[in-house]
Amino acid sequence: MQRMRAGQNSRHCVAELRVYFRPMKFSDLGLSSELLRAVAEKGYDTPTPIQRQAIPAVLGGRDVLAGAQTGTGKTAGFVLPLLQRLVAADGRAPRVLVLTPTRELAAQVAESARVYGRYTNLRTTVIFGGVSEKPQIGALRSGCDILIATPGRLLDLVDQRALDLSRIKHFVLDEADRMLDMGFIHDIKRIIRLLPVSRPNLMFSATYSDDIRNLAARFLRDPISIEVASRNTTAERIEQVAFAVPKEMKRHLLVHLFDHGASGEGTWHQVLVFTRTKHGANRLVQQLENAGIRAAAIHGNKSQGARVRALADFKEGNIAALVATEVASRGLDIKELPQVVNYELPNVPEDYVHRIGRTARAGSTGRAVSLVSPDETGLLRDIERTMRRSVPFLPTPKIDVREPKPPATRPNASPEKRVAPAPRSKGPGGRPGPRSNRSRRVRRSRNAH
Repeated sequence: MQRMRAGQNSRHCVAELRVYFRPMKFSDLGLSSELLRAVAEKGYDTPTPIQRQAIPAVLGGRDVLAGAQTGTGKTAGFVLPLLQRLVAADGRAPRVLVLTPTRELAAQVAESARVYGRYTNLRTTVIFGGVSEKPQIGALRSGCDILIATPGRLLDLVDQRALDLSRIKHFVLDEADRMLDMGFIHDIKRIIRLLPVSRPNLMFSATYSDDIRNLAARFLRDPISIEVASRNTTAERIEQVAFAVPKEMKRHLLVHLFDHGASGEGTWHQVLVFTRTKHGANRLVQQLENAGIRAAAIHGNKSQGARVRALADFKEGNIAALVATEVASRGLDIKELPQVVNYELPNVPEDYVHRIGRTARAGSTGRAVSLVSPDETGLLRDIERTMRRSVPFLPTPKIDVREPKPPATRPNASPEKRVAPAPRSKGPGGRPGPRSNRSRRVRRSRNAH
């Protein structure tokens, strides 16, 4: 409200000019009624900062270089306007290509495209490795408008002539910084060479490094640059704390936190735990299970089916701990996830930002807890410098070591109940008779292997 003072006939009066600022709605962004209906059914009304800036830019056909904190709605920022620009299904070959670094992120983007496009006749297909390529080839032959893919499987299908990229009109590089971290730069360059020359290009990323700017300079043309937050910052709604603990005591402290919480808040029921290696993730799952905590692992050595089942069990509350490597730090979208634990700190500071970005998504709050051993203090300092903020240490609680219960063993039979092996029949002269033909066959079979 703004107040104005005015004079009239030497008498002073006070006039009030009330100015009200209405929050921007999705309906203000020029989206079609079909898309607005789907957005409303998802429970969204007000666009996030990245969506307010990206949607009009994409609708206008501009190249975009966008960076925003993880969990701020980047996916809808490009999916919604691209759905509108396609208008209707047309032909078999895809017209939009979205490239992602991981299977999980590809599946998430595809789900968003299907949900927001439910009242259109646009077709979405997702392809990635780790599963049979035959259903994916069948889906492509049936026709698709929006293709979401990981680089390896996409190039495999191109080499088999099962995928036509000649009609691509929009290209999206999602989580571009992770693409570079995972060594996909040469695949990206090859894919770009396969696309038509004239097309809008969109690059979205949670972090906004100099390497990303260099990559953007290679194929973006006069892009609109959108940076909603400072580089490598974390969501303000995430409470970040750490515990100093010897490496050999980490698993016991983690069990204690599941029982009591980090600040006495009580039992934890849903926690995403990050380890540095696949072997470490498997080992920690076994240790948590031995302590009575339901857990599952998700990493690159797991089949796609196992990863999907583990994630579904975690979302449904069937397991309390999902133990993951960096493969899960991008693309996992778990509604209202309360806790993320860094069981081991990552070697790359930016990975910390993506790990803890799994909580406090879409306006909610969350906590990130890091278990820091003496040899990881340098990694934590690098993380703090990257974020430009410190992570406070909480007092390490007294830990009750919970040893696993020994497996139940069958008691040995008492001497009087032991059954002696049946004696072999005696042959002529009191010698043991020949073994049966079956025994000889079994022996020969084993020797043959």
